[in-house]
Amino acid sequence: MTEFADWERLPDLASRRVGGGVLWANDELFAERENLIKPADPVFQPSTFGHKGQIYDGWETRRRREDGCDQAIVRLGLPGVIRGVVVDTAFFTGNYPPFASVEACVVEDYPSPDELKDWHTLVPKSPLRGNFRNVFDVAEHRRYTHVRLTIYPDGGVARLRVHGLPFPDLSFLDLNSFDLAALEHGARIFGCSNMFYSSPANLISPGFAATMGEGWETARRRDAGNDWVTVELAARGTVRLAELDTSHFKGNAPGWAALSGCDSRVAEPDEEGAWFELLPRVRLQPDTRHRFVLPDANPTTHVRLDIYPDGGMARLRLHGALTDDGRESYVRRWLDLRDPD
Repeated sequence: MTEFADWERLPDLASRRVGGGVLWANDELFAERENLIKPADPVFQPSTFGHKGQIYDGWETRRRREDGCDQAIVRLGLPGVIRGVVVDTAFFTGNYPPFASVEACVVEDYPSPDELKDWHTLVPKSPLRGNFRNVFDVAEHRRYTHVRLTIYPDGGVARLRVHGLPFPDLSFLDLNSFDLAALEHGARIFGCSNMFYSSPANLISPGFAATMGEGWETARRRDAGNDWVTVELAARGTVRLAELDTSHFKGNAPGWAALSGCDSRVAEPDEEGAWFELLPRVRLQPDTRHRFVLPDANPTTHVRLDIYPDGGMARLRLHGALTDDGRESYVRRWLDLRDPD
C-alpha cells in the first residue's frame, strides 16, 4: 500500500464531480478516456469481456506498432494551482504504460483541443508501476486550466488525479455579492473535528450534493461535545446570507447548528476570544436547505460551523461581499497567479 501525500487532502481539480472533462485522446480503443476523471475509485471484474476484450475501468489504448506515444487532454473543473498528480494504474498489470508525463496550460476562453498551446511540464517523463498509485509532487505557482497526460508508448491508466488549490477567473465574479466560502472561489477547509465518513471539503464543493456521500458526515459522538468545521474564506469579507443544507441526511442530520466568525486582522483563529457570533444556535430539519439572513455581521476571514451534537451536512454557503482590503488582496493574488514572475 502506498502512503498518501499531504497534498492529496486538497481537492481533485480534474474530477468530473467538480466539472472536469476529458476533451480529447488520440486513442481509446479498449477503454474510454472519460474514465480517467471518474470520482469513484477504479474497480475490476475479471472475465468481463466486451467486443474489444476485457473491460477496464480506465483509459486504455491499443498496442502501438510504430514509434510514438498516446495522449489525453483534461479540462480542469476547478482551475487552480497544482500541487501534485496521481497517475493511478490500478488493475493494469501486463498492459500499463512504463512511462508517463504531465503538462499544463492556461486558456481562459472555451478552446478546442487544437487551440491549447504553450504547455508547461509539471511531471517530466517518469517511470510508472503497474497496479499502483504513482504519486508525483508538483512545484508550481501558476494557475492552470488544462492538463495533458502523455503515456509512453501505450497502455492503460485507471485514474488521473490533479490535486491543488482552486482559484477562479475574477472576470466572472461580482465581488460585492458571491459565495465567500466556495471552493471554486478559493476558500478552503481550515480545520475539522471529525471526518470519519467523508471529507469536509465536500461542504464547499460546487453544485448540490447528489447523495449523502457527497456531503460531510462525522462519527456518532458518545460524549458531551459537538463537531465543527472551520472554513477560511476566499478573502476578508462580510457574510450577509448563510445556507446550511442537510439534503439527503435524514436520520443523521444535526439537531442544531451555529456559525461563528474570526477576523485574522484582529486575532488569529487559535487565540482566546478570537471568535464572535454570526448565527446563534438554531434548530435544523433533516433533508432541508436552511437559509438565514445575517444583517449585522462583522468582517471576517474565517467561519466556524458548529453542529450539535454530530451528523452530516451536504453544503455550506456563505454569501456576501469583500471588504476593500479583501478585494485588494484577492485581485493581487489573481494577478500573481497569472504571472508569478
